Amino acid sequence: MPPAAPPVVRLGTWPTPVEPAPRLAEHLGLEAGDLVLKRDDLSGLGGGGNKVRKLERTVGRALAEGADVLVTTGAAQSNHARATAAAARRAGLGCVLVLVGSEPARAAGNLVLDALLGARVEWAGDVDAAGLDRAADAVVERLRTEGERPSRVPYGGSDALGVLGYVTAAEELRAQVPDARHVVVAVGSGGTMAGLVAGLGVERVLGVDVGAVPDPLERVVRLVRGVASATPAELPDGAAERVRTLGPDDLRLPRDEVGDGYGVPTAASTAALEAAALTEGVLLDPVYTAKALAGLASAVRRGAVRPGERTVFVHTGGLPGLFGHRTVTGV
Repeated sequence: MPPAAPPVVRLGTWPTPVEPAPRLAEHLGLEAGDLVLKRDDLSGLGGGGNKVRKLERTVGRALAEGADVLVTTGAAQSNHARATAAAARRAGLGCVLVLVGSEPARAAGNLVLDALLGARVEWAGDVDAAGLDRAADAVVERLRTEGERPSRVPYGGSDALGVLGYVTAAEELRAQVPDARHVVVAVGSGGTMAGLVAGLGVERVLGVDVGAVPDPLERVVRLVRGVASATPAELPDGAAERVRTLGPDDLRLPRDEVGDGYGVPTAASTAALEAAALTEGVLLDPVYTAKALAGLASAVRRGAVRPGERTVFVHTGGLPGLFGHRTVTGV
């Protein structure tokens, strides 16, 4: 019998609202009533965003283990790192962020908030994902030798435990938008999509790869299977059996919005960012949600999402990162 999940630490404001977006829907080629926004950018803690749902679980685990400091990884403008720093403060813990690159001459965007939240930043240099993991492991070992009790929070908050945060979000969505045909979400570390797939079914979830990891299809499948094996009781009736046989080819996860790479805006993502602002007054971020909206626009053009089909766009937050990008809209 799988062990019980660690306690959940309440960090966010739930449920997050859903809002109609009729002008954006028509701009995309849908009918005015087709599109609603799931506002997980309004989740509350430390600037909000999707990471708060995952951190409620991973911080619960850290506290259950007796940790006194959280350690996590990310890019310089990582929303997950900023949210982890805020969660640490809410839980009375310290925080060390191991980030790719070197310290900039002037902090901007999420780095300003990391500092305000008192996070210690360790710069890992120009490393790949494996190098970043090694750097974080070294930090964890050093903290232990110094007498601290670190808990490693996974990249993006995405492991089988963090995924449960988006199984809960799927429950919210079923109650708020019971007729949803498509649920569209950016895919970075994969945990958000994995939780939605586990909770809603693979056919309803349209992920849009933003280039954060080299293997998003395999990663999402691994996370979905992991949550089904570790905590099957947390899933809807019958879901655990269905997702245990899930394969990469079953996912709706196009990879054509990555462009020149993770964190690099494209013409399509910049157009999407501007469209959301000008039609609905909704502010997206250039790394995740702008590319996800570009992916939805592409899905409408190719007929994968059609007028008359109820569609939910999950706004996963990230606004502070907008101020860390020197060139986004050209204004």
